Amino acid sequence: MTARGEPKRCPWPGTDPLYVAYHDAEWGVPEREDRALYEKLVLDGFQAGL
Repeated sequence: MTARGEPKRCPWPGTDPLYVAYHDAEWGVPEREDRALYEKLVLDGFQAGL
């Protein structure tokens, strides 16, 4: 936490509210549901061209 009570963030989201919301809710949050993990695996495979 910072002095203003905000969570400590990486510098990349800057002050853009959409990036900040994505950083806080999605970025680095572990996925525990099997279906969502499979979806990420498939999408990453397509992106990499595998």
